[in-house]
Amino acid sequence: MTDRRRINGPIGVTSSPVFVPSLTSSNLQVSRPARSRAPAELRKLFLKTGLTPSASGSAYLELEQSTALSVESASFNSITSTLKLTCTVHGPRPLPRSAPFTPNVSLSTTIKFAPFAARERRGYIRDASERDLAVHLETALRGVVIGERWPKSGVEIVVTVLEGEDDAWWSTEAKVREEVMEMSSASGMLSVLAGCITVASAAMVDAGLDCIDIVTGGVAAIVRQPSLPGGNDSQLNIILDPNFSEHKVVLAACVIGYIQSRDEITELWMKGSIPALPHSLTGGQSAVTLLIDGAVQAAAATRTVLAEAVRESIELKTQSEKLLG
Repeated sequence: MTDRRRINGPIGVTSSPVFVPSLTSSNLQVSRPARSRAPAELRKLFLKTGLTPSASGSAYLELEQSTALSVESASFNSITSTLKLTCTVHGPRPLPRSAPFTPNVSLSTTIKFAPFAARERRGYIRDASERDLAVHLETALRGVVIGERWPKSGVEIVVTVLEGEDDAWWSTEAKVREEVMEMSSASGMLSVLAGCITVASAAMVDAGLDCIDIVTGGVAAIVRQPSLPGGNDSQLNIILDPNFSEHKVVLAACVIGYIQSRDEITELWMKGSIPALPHSLTGGQSAVTLLIDGAVQAAAATRTVLAEAVRESIELKTQSEKLLG
């Protein structure tokens, strides 16, 4: 006869949990990761469409994890962050009867960080930075959508940030905490916006929206780090696709939305104070022009991955239609 007053344990055999030491513990020595890529080298990009069947179009984007330095003790905590985004497109669908007549489609964009997307936990309600990113995303996408095809209709684009890049090196040591970036405390938002533009463009194509072309995002930055492989001998370097946690001093950064077939820029967002670059690096051109050209070069390279992902999605849809027909 069992004792009803005693709480019995589980039937199966269980083991006690073993906790991994944190990277901020005194027994670990963690230094700032260094960029191992060349100044004009981009991280590998994974892009897939058609992952959400309930939406009109969807896409998933993930950037390659930057090379991290070895740590003396093992830990599950990653030294550098990466970028993981999902996007869903709903529509076009008719607006309610109470809405005024609009000759063009009504485009609505929403960007939301998951609570676990950053090292500091975020809230469930959208803050000012997320609304600001949504406005920039709408500006970048409105230049490619052919809005007069759907009068009095609405399209809703929702981007969820599953993991966002850090604004700076995350170490909480007192010496590292004083190494504040000169340009801004929200520099990681530029990389997030570039990824949102690319993944939203892929989701719009997957939804079948009429667009003049696909738009891609690109980021370039001016950093003070002379030890870059293949970089200039000067202390200032212009790098593409920066991971801001890898650089101690970032003077300026720029993100664009670029249409390669028309050579048009639909969105331009620049942060920081652009310094006077040496003539050996600029070749007589202005630093602003070189920074924008770097972002355009990054966006053009991203377009090759986006075009291949869209081509695979169209081929799969064509094959499924032939099987059903």
